[in-house]
Amino acid sequence: MARDDPRSQGQEPRRLTLTEQARRAQLIDVTVRLIAEHGNAGTSLARIAEAAGITKAAVLYHFRSKDALVRAAHESALTGLVEHVGRAVESADAERAPAAYVRSMVGYLREHPGHTRVVIAAVTDEDRRSSERWRPLADLMAAARRARGTDPDARGPDLRTTALIVGGGIDAIVAEHLDHPDYDPVAAAEELVAMLDGVLFS
Repeated sequence: MARDDPRSQGQEPRRLTLTEQARRAQLIDVTVRLIAEHGNAGTSLARIAEAAGITKAAVLYHFRSKDALVRAAHESALTGLVEHVGRAVESADAERAPAAYVRSMVGYLREHPGHTRVVIAAVTDEDRRSSERWRPLADLMAAARRARGTDPDARGPDLRTTALIVGGGIDAIVAEHLDHPDYDPVAAAEELVAMLDGVLFS
């Protein structure tokens, strides 16, 4: 049974060796690259094994199925994005955190085009709830308004809707840059930040 299966004979999974950890990391990296190039459907177990220089059976030793490996690749790409954005947000004061969110999100996806396609595949996974995307930004916007001295109960924009719009704007900016590399996503992010500030603080 594959080593990532915690159900292995009803026992706790054993600790992976350093060699096994390295091989799993390699397989995840290879899978991220292949999904970026060929999409989920075009990333077969045979293609993963060939790119990693091992047999399909060896891939299945580390991951019980192609789907399990693809999920691990999705999570790896998402973790990189979340950690990058989290650091940017944490280093900003509350009032500027929404702007830091937008800039760091667009910046990361611009600098990691391969991860971008994997992140898109991951966030469109039907098992992922949309609130996982909009709620963190809505919370940042609420905190920004409080930091500016706005009464949280005062009439203002619906932050859920605003977060959905901003998220859609980020997706569109990144997609446009992927299709047209001469399109400047950093300048576009500044336009989006200016619009967001106008909505939050006007």
